[in-house]
Amino acid sequence: MTRAAFAAYRLAGVVAYPLIGPYVGWRASRGKEERRRLKERCGHAGRERPVSGPVVWLHAASVGETVAVMPLVQAIAADGLSIVMTTGTTTSARLVEERLADSVIHQYVPLDVQPAVTRFLDHWRPDLAIVAESEIWPLTIQELRQRHIPQLLVNARLSDRSFSRWKGTPRFAEALFENFSHVVAQSDVDGERFRILGAASVSVAGNLKADAAPLPFDSEQLARLNASLGDRPRWAAISTHPGEEEIVAAAHLALKTRHPGLCTIIVPRHVERAAAIAKILGDKGLKVARRSRGEWPEPGIDIYLGDTMGELGLVMRTTEIAFIGKSITGQGGQNPLEAAMLGTGILSGRYVQNFRDSFQRLLRNGGAQIVRDADSLSAAVDDLLSEPERRRAMASAAARTVSEMRGALDRTLGALDPYLHPLRLSVSLEQRERAGALR
Repeated sequence: MTRAAFAAYRLAGVVAYPLIGPYVGWRASRGKEERRRLKERCGHAGRERPVSGPVVWLHAASVGETVAVMPLVQAIAADGLSIVMTTGTTTSARLVEERLADSVIHQYVPLDVQPAVTRFLDHWRPDLAIVAESEIWPLTIQELRQRHIPQLLVNARLSDRSFSRWKGTPRFAEALFENFSHVVAQSDVDGERFRILGAASVSVAGNLKADAAPLPFDSEQLARLNASLGDRPRWAAISTHPGEEEIVAAAHLALKTRHPGLCTIIVPRHVERAAAIAKILGDKGLKVARRSRGEWPEPGIDIYLGDTMGELGLVMRTTEIAFIGKSITGQGGQNPLEAAMLGTGILSGRYVQNFRDSFQRLLRNGGAQIVRDADSLSAAVDDLLSEPERRRAMASAAARTVSEMRGALDRTLGALDPYLHPLRLSVSLEQRERAGALR
């Protein structure tokens, strides 16, 4: 990193450090931080470091990244390596606790300011740092380099916006990206972008999300939800962002006369918006049932609002049609593979830059269709509801696309092997020494 740029960044962190306490406290008041664990954001450890053996630090920013790296985490842990896994959101923290508690020590990632990063690294002393997707923290990268800790970027991607921004500061970007010992990119486009920005060692493994397990669900709840829906026609709009619920509502109103009893399921990306969404829908004369209140889509309910965390797998198993949000009024799109692997035909807006490769594959195989507005969305849903054979063919094509994309986990593990193998040998040696001492 250019000295002046890094000095300015470091100085900004020093100036901002006294404000961290009030800042994370404010976030806690809004439900975005765990109050009892606020000190972890300042690098204070909430757990003890394992007394022996190497430690791998693996960071996944939020829920999407966490789900993507779960199979990778489990594969590394199976080799006997200790893992401290950091995330940045309360929802991802809960996910780690639910699904990876036996494999990792979870901590909230320290903010990228000197005292917090130094304190974190002094305590955990990681032997290897693995970062998922696109989290780039300049000071943390420099601190790891100075401690000679290898840094790896896995399932790596760069959105159009991020790539353009980094290209605007080429010397700054090169001084950062050259610190990664290896970058395992999702696609050829992503790989080339990392090379342009200065990464010296890059390989392409595909998207780890395709190797993730299907979303979990409660079988009793699914049976009750299906019983409540009965034989009503239904479709889902998932991961919706502001403005898209109005589009979905307009599509529902256009469709309900052609498909009597229609139920539209909406799962917003951020469930804290649920009350506002319910009011918007109610103002349009639509009858809404909210999952968080224990309500069910009984006859007469227009919209079933899935405003709970961790139940997308439940909702997706009730329909063969899914609109993926953040793609009409939002920018970048959301992961379509979770729905596709459950045999669901995919509808999406045009703005899917963050998942371009996945959508291109789905479109090429006939597993997805692009819509532009409420009219084209309602027309697409109408066609799929009216033509069961076409709907099932589209859902089958989506599932087949995910199957064709699998294999990223094995390729990623192959790319990481030169860095993990010495750590595995260390664990094996310690185990033999302990066995010898017991004799």
